[in-house]
Formats: sequence, structure tokens, C-alpha cells
Amino acid sequence: MNYLGHAFLSFNNPEILAGNMIGDYVKGLKALERFPPGIRKGIMLHRNIDSYTDRHPALLRAKNYFRQDYRLYAGAFVDIINDHFLANDPRCFSGEQELLTFSKKVYQTLLQYEEFFPEAFGKFFPYMQQENWLYRYRTVKGISKSMNGLKHRAHYIEDTTQGYAIFISHYYALNQCYYELIDDLTEFAKNELI
Repeated sequence: MNYLGHAFLSFNNPEILAGNMIGDYVKGLKALERFPPGIRKGIMLHRNIDSYTDRHPALLRAKNYFRQDYRLYAGAFVDIINDHFLANDPRCFSGEQELLTFSKKVYQTLLQYEEFFPEAFGKFFPYMQQENWLYRYRTVKGISKSMNGLKHRAHYIEDTTQGYAIFISHYYALNQCYYELIDDLTEFAKNELI
């Protein structure tokens, strides 16, 4: 899952949300020590979600669509498209307005924990908020922009045009992979927080 997925799987817990959203930017166990317990728990949840999804059969199948063109970065493309399917899942968000409200609430909550942002997250968070990345996942145009953003964050991706073409041409098969993943993943994340 990408940013929307991690936000959704924080289950409206502010400190868990903060940790879950910055999880990719906190490396190693030693780095955890500077965070309060709730944020630390969110960072660990992020790591556990990533580990769980990386082994899930549906996600492995989805990665295969992107592997030939993007190799190790296949998972990054699948994370982005899973946020698209999540944004359009009526079981999670009843419509555009609920997703928009959720997105705004996430940004407002994260601002309360700005002092804990790792430098890299702090640099792009204003753009995330300004361009409303969480809401933008809802549209295929938004997914194109998110994929294009991979070029700036991934060292070995020069062009994402093929990734977008794969997403469009295998839309329904990839959507099926998402549906096979999301219930298992939600249950897993809830159990991690118990």
C-alpha cells in the first residue's frame, strides 16, 4: 500500500497515523528511540504492513505485471495502484466526499506531529497536502501523476509511461488482486494493534 493505504490502516489513531505515514523514512531500530511510543508503534505497523503485503499471493501476482519492465520497482507501482483501488472501494469510502474529508483530516492530524517528521518526509509533505495526493489517487489521471513522481524518488526509473499502460490494460485483473488483498490486510493490521 502507498500513503492512502497506510493512512487508512491507522484506524483514526493520530499517533499511529503519524508513525505509519513516516515509516519509510525511519531506518533501523535505533532510530525508533527518538519517537514517542504511539508513533513508534505506527512506524512498526508500517513495516509490518509492508512485510505482510510483500508476501501476500495477490500482491505477488500483481507485481508480475510490472516486473519485466520495472524489476525491483514493480512493488512501488503496485502500491500506487492499490491506493487507487482503495480510494474507489465503496466499503472503505462511500464516495468522493468521504475520501476528501478523510484526506483533509489526515493532513490536519499530521501537522500536529510535524516536529517528528524525518527531513525527507518534511520536505515533500507540503506538496502532498497542497496537491492532495491522498484524494488524487481516486482518478486514473491522479495515478499517472503519482507514477510520474516515482521518477524523482527512484534511482533507476527513467520513464513510467509503460507502467501506466500496464495499469490501464490490466485494470480489472489488478483490481481483483486488490480485492483479494484488502480484507486480509485490514484484519492483519487490526491484529497488529491489539
